[in-house]
Amino acid sequence: MNSIVIAPSILSLDYSNVSAQLEILKESKAEWLHFDVMDGHFVPNLTFGPDILRGFKKACPLFIDVHLMVEDPETYAPIFIKNGADLVTFHTEALNDDLTRIQKLLDEIHGLGAKGGIVVKPNTAIEPFESVLQSCDLVLIMSVEPGFGGQKFKADMLKKVEWLKEKREALSLSYRIEIDGGINQDTFRLALNAGCDTLVAGSYVFKNDIAKTIEGMLE
Repeated sequence: MNSIVIAPSILSLDYSNVSAQLEILKESKAEWLHFDVMDGHFVPNLTFGPDILRGFKKACPLFIDVHLMVEDPETYAPIFIKNGADLVTFHTEALNDDLTRIQKLLDEIHGLGAKGGIVVKPNTAIEPFESVLQSCDLVLIMSVEPGFGGQKFKADMLKKVEWLKEKREALSLSYRIEIDGGINQDTFRLALNAGCDTLVAGSYVFKNDIAKTIEGMLE
């Protein structure tokens, strides 16, 4: 249904060599950049703020996929859109899995001209959010616990992917299915076979030949 998109995670960039790596990405077959926002509260790590996003937007023309791992996505989603986010995903858990609040934030994101979607942690079921799928441009399944790179892929998360694929077909929807965490030479095919069409890859891309690794996932 949807062409495969690789979204390299800038969390894994070599920050002593950013310009050169961004140039490689611009010439590669990657279409997106994945931008992780962590607040040190919702997850035990700190990453990037809106000023950094604005800099990446200026330096790189790729579609920017912002993943908010913050306690207050209702406040921060508009801020990151203002600073260049093309798509914003937020965790259902941050809104206490409240369908009304989730729907309202998705509507606000769309009203600000960006694409939007939801994210669930490994221990959060996806089925309760069926009613908001029609408002999602993308659904992100975490295949590791959010907060740190380099974790082992949780293969049982692919059941959520399979469910999302079935629902997309049954309901004639068009959201993308993204997976994030532990994507490497062994797991990316498992994700694609289960129904993912968007792969977030960090260490696997940036610790190898960037362009060849991305191309290899698209073959």
